[in-house]
Formats: sequence, C-alpha cells, structure tokens
Amino acid sequence: MPTITVGTARIPYRVVGDGPDTLVLVHGTGPGSGMWDGLLDSFTDRYTVLLPDLSGSEAAEDDGAPLTLEALAEQVNAVIADAGRGPVDLLGFSLGAVVATAAAALRPDQVRRLVAAAGWISAEQDEYLRLSLATWLSLADHPEAFGRYATLTAFSRDFLNRIGRPAVEANAAYMRPTPGTLRHIALDLDLDLTPLLPRVQAPTLVIGCTQDATVPVENPRRLHAALPTSGYAEFDTGHIVLAEQPEAFTKTVRDFFDAG
Repeated sequence: MPTITVGTARIPYRVVGDGPDTLVLVHGTGPGSGMWDGLLDSFTDRYTVLLPDLSGSEAAEDDGAPLTLEALAEQVNAVIADAGRGPVDLLGFSLGAVVATAAAALRPDQVRRLVAAAGWISAEQDEYLRLSLATWLSLADHPEAFGRYATLTAFSRDFLNRIGRPAVEANAAYMRPTPGTLRHIALDLDLDLTPLLPRVQAPTLVIGCTQDATVPVENPRRLHAALPTSGYAEFDTGHIVLAEQPEAFTKTVRDFFDAG
C-alpha cells in the first residue's frame, strides 16, 4: 500500500482495479476508507480507484493536532499527485464531500468532475446540525451511547426496521469515539467551506438525502445553490445513502461521470 508524507501526516492509500480512468473516493467521519468497500465493484470496470485514509482515520498517522479542512484537502490532492493519474473523478461523502469540494477548489487542474454527497458548507448555517454534532461529541465518554446516536441519525427509520436488530446493533458497535473520530467531529463543527466555493471549477453533482438526520437535506441544497454550475440529485434515504440505496446511488454517480 503506498504511503505518502503530507506535512506532519503519513497518509496511506489503497489502489483497487486497473481501469483507464481514475476515481478517488473520500471517506467521511470515522474509521476511514473501508466505508467504500461495498461499492468498489460498481466502479472498477472503468476506474482505477484510489482510497486515501486521511488524518483522523485508523490507518493514518500524524501529530494528533486539531484537523483543518485545508489540511485534509491537501492530503487528497497529494494522493492524486503521487498516483500520477490526474485529472481524476472525485467522490466524497459527508465530511468527505466537504473535503473533496475543498480539494477541487485548491487544485482545479487535478479534478475532472466532482460529486459531493450529503455534505454541507458550515454548521453555523444550521442550528440543528450544530447541535447534533455537539451532542454527538459530548458522548465521547459513553462509547455505547456514542455508537447508538450515530446509528440513529445515520439511517432512516424504514432502513433500520428493514435490516433488523442484529444489523442495527452491529452498526452501533462500528462507530466508536476514537481520538481520530472525535477530531473529525470537531472539524465537522468548525469547518467553513464558504471561502473556497468560488474556486471550484469542475462540473459538480451535489447529492442530498431527504430523511437525513445527520446532515439535514437543506445543507446539500444550500451547497448546490452556492455552486451555480452544479447539478443536484436527491434520494429518499437517511444520511448513508450508499448503504440504503447502493445501486441507485452508484448509477447516479456513474451517469454523471460518464456525461463528461
């Protein structure tokens, strides 16, 4: 697995597939790039897929300092440069959507097309989002409640009922208040994408989720409105659309990338 040094961080990234084009998948808050593993087969027929594990993820190493949006975006751009396969298609989810948008703004030469799924501009624009993130962070000393809160807000009620109790409990156990995840949530609260938005040049698709209790759908709608040349798609799911409607999600992403 390639590993690069970016500032004080050691950032590993996986390379999956050998397609002619390159797709970079940017993970959200939590353990890291493994969140994408269930979707890889939907992309590797066309793409060589790069999966960076950014600071705060379990596989990355750094000095433990507070995270910044610009630092994570720089890590994404450094992975693209190290792989030598740009310009790339770039897909980010949740915090990863914000980071991917910032990466596209800072290095427009490296990004062909961008998809930002379930992202936001700033928690200061939405009191619900700010309070939800602050509440999640306040559960750091209660690991079981931390995981249950994450599960409760991440999925729609219908999806939780459909997958059943064993799967619900497994999801609750997955998200734990590691130091890296807590650093991610602190960044979720503090970041502000506003200054970088005018610098985004890549054709962009913003995706929102109507039942999203983590990042309410008004936030991706606001991100879409702030990017005048962007398109917009919406799914009737909770926050983790790639789990609730994986086939529809990947088709929408593929159709957008193929249009370029």
